[in-house]
Amino acid sequence: MSESLVQYGTSFQSKIISSILTDNKFIKQIIDILEVEYFDTDSNKFLVKSIKDYFAKYKTLPTIEAVKIIIDGVENDILKTTIVDSLRSAWQHRESPDLDFVKEKTIEFCKNQTIKSAIMDSVELLENQNYDEIKRVIDSAMTAGMERDIGHEYLTGLEERLSEQSRITVPTKWDSVNDLMDGGLGAGELGVIVAPAGIGKSWTLQALGAHAVAHGKTVIHYTLELNAQYVGLRYDCIVSGHPTGNLQYHKDEVLKSINKLKGNLIIKYYPTRTASVNTITAHLQQCELQGIKPDLVLVDYADIMKSTQHFTEKRHQIGHIYEELRGLAGEFEIPVWTASQANRSALEEDVIDASKVSEDYSKVMTADFVLSMSRKVEDKIANTGRFHVIKNRFGPDGITFPATINTNTGYIMIYETGTTGGKDVQGKMNNAEEYIRKTLAQKKKDFDKDGFE
Repeated sequence: MSESLVQYGTSFQSKIISSILTDNKFIKQIIDILEVEYFDTDSNKFLVKSIKDYFAKYKTLPTIEAVKIIIDGVENDILKTTIVDSLRSAWQHRESPDLDFVKEKTIEFCKNQTIKSAIMDSVELLENQNYDEIKRVIDSAMTAGMERDIGHEYLTGLEERLSEQSRITVPTKWDSVNDLMDGGLGAGELGVIVAPAGIGKSWTLQALGAHAVAHGKTVIHYTLELNAQYVGLRYDCIVSGHPTGNLQYHKDEVLKSINKLKGNLIIKYYPTRTASVNTITAHLQQCELQGIKPDLVLVDYADIMKSTQHFTEKRHQIGHIYEELRGLAGEFEIPVWTASQANRSALEEDVIDASKVSEDYSKVMTADFVLSMSRKVEDKIANTGRFHVIKNRFGPDGITFPATINTNTGYIMIYETGTTGGKDVQGKMNNAEEYIRKTLAQKKKDFDKDGFE
């Protein structure tokens, strides 16, 4: 049996280095059994040793900047040049489609080497009749490379379950929604905004993002329709209160509002149908390598993403995308909000329920929280609408909230209604509905006065 990775080739070794540079779960699994001697060049050996030492000391993956600083300490100029070349090659492989295969084969190779070494060590132990030690050595070798997290231990985990850290949430802008969600959307969870075209799905996602940034969170917003600059202008509207067309006349006010934000926002644009969940995964890994750890991810929107698998029917592709998106949320332990189209018939509905979700119903089944938006023509005139909780893993659903929705400035306010968490807020609902009725009446008067029907 070969005792080096030479048999797999230079490219394979570069992909291993790329994986231990970008995949926290992989390096945890393999750090104890991946030996520097398995690599065939001094430059690869240096990189592997440096990454392992860094991870062992700081319990996290090194950033590219940290690796570069480590390389700067190499005195041999020729070796330093080859190390830089090896690092560049490894970095170029970070989005290779066969990385999962490379990881699987690497773990298999390292486990085989560990077992072989244990058997060789057992020969001397056998001669000394040290059977207990032989068992310990072999058992240790057989468990090498196994996943270390065995799961939540129920009998001894009460304090962990009751701890506030058991579910860390990112609250929405609206207390009424947060009450239903037990604080907001948590790590590894998927929230979906459902609405027909032109109702304000994107504005709602941006309102969620702006609120999180204002409260010190790092948000990454993926847009597959509007370009990054225009999405940025919409955020300018939300944080400043000025419509898009007036932003140029209020630059100082807009800048002042932006400077008050406590968090960070990154907007990444991908053309429609060009980005898959793998694309977003690679981008998130790149961000983490640069020291950017998002607290919230927004995807506008999942229905127009590219599936990583081919299905005969479109609805099955879309359903698979939502499953992958929730898997991404779990892998990176961050909450993910996205949007989904409702059927055309939903345009005439006062309240949009689960039956109006377009394409595959598994979107609703996969998501943790689903909130629909409904706005008729008169609602658009009056800047009003309704939000309806279609699904809620964290509490009651089937509740409808009256709302103010202004798609000129991005101002969205969801009012409390019904009984939530034992607190009677019917009065607030009545006030909201009264506001909507008065606004509609005034808009009608204005239109009649100007000669419009």
